Amino acid sequence: MPGTVLLLAASPVGKGRLVDAASVLPVLAAVPPGVLAGTDTANVVELADPLEPQAVLTRLRAAAAAPGPLTVYVTGQLQLDRRQRLPHLALARTTASTARYTAFPWHWFRDELRLRPAGATTLLLDLHADAETWELLRGTPLDAGRGNAVHGRIAPPPSRRAVAAPAYMKAVATILRSGFRPPPEQLHQQALARIAPESAGTDIVLSSPGPSAGDPHAAITAAVQSGRHLDADALAARHEQAAVAAHGPASEEALHWAEVRADLAMFAGDAGRSCHTWLTVATIRLNAGQAPDAPAVEAAVDRAHHQWGQVRDTTRARELGAALAELRGRVPGRREGALDHVQRQLRQLQTQP
Repeated sequence: MPGTVLLLAASPVGKGRLVDAASVLPVLAAVPPGVLAGTDTANVVELADPLEPQAVLTRLRAAAAAPGPLTVYVTGQLQLDRRQRLPHLALARTTASTARYTAFPWHWFRDELRLRPAGATTLLLDLHADAETWELLRGTPLDAGRGNAVHGRIAPPPSRRAVAAPAYMKAVATILRSGFRPPPEQLHQQALARIAPESAGTDIVLSSPGPSAGDPHAAITAAVQSGRHLDADALAARHEQAAVAAHGPASEEALHWAEVRADLAMFAGDAGRSCHTWLTVATIRLNAGQAPDAPAVEAAVDRAHHQWGQVRDTTRARELGAALAELRGRVPGRREGALDHVQRQLRQLQTQP
């Protein structure tokens, strides 16, 4: 089965740049696609200094939906948004004060990759952190989601007025240009050995081989990929019921499985059910005291909004749109004009039979 490769290199334009991320892309692009993926053939998507978080999200979402192995190469720099102090991958227009709106939230990687089969996703990361983010990450691991193998390094801020080179990823690319991709753990160790003198033990080393055999997400994903959508939802529903019984309906365990079922409805082509489930998840989180700008709340409303746009039944779209408009009033999200968009669409729906 063909593999999929996403090459993402991003860093701000101007004085906020810590690393010349895009300089690694020509070296990676010289590697045959199959070698980048560790498969016979592969589709490669390249993003060089993208401008908009939504553009990155669209490409990541498409890559995550592709069957077969997925390898994501990310080179860039991490910054915190000042409101929530969550790590973001800085993009071309990102500044310290605009990270929340112009950078790519790191938790979006976790959110988009969570339903992939266990062991089918590998992330290779060469990241530099600004001073604030570096202090945070020394005590809080960077979360790329369960089920994914993650290898790489996070480097501290370079000295003043210096722009660092993506040495780890260039080492990875140089190894791969031999025409052979060793297992990810071995590739990682070889790359670290090549940059050892310059990193001098200061980097945060990332090395997680991924999950073991009994992950229920793997069985669910296998059912989806074989078209057994009812079986996938039934399995997720059993886990959701068990989580509700053990931890309560507002627990993270129960909400996780509700979110899985919302995604499963999307894969099954049932946009109305997916939208309704996301709206329910957002409401539960808000009623449990989570902030309107909490990442999980924003994500739930954004996904409900997206699925609402796919609902073709006018009556159903009106019902869901009214609930979405109410939630959008409380959770405006990161995209300007989201509430206005819902209200405009609702007005159009009112004129339709």
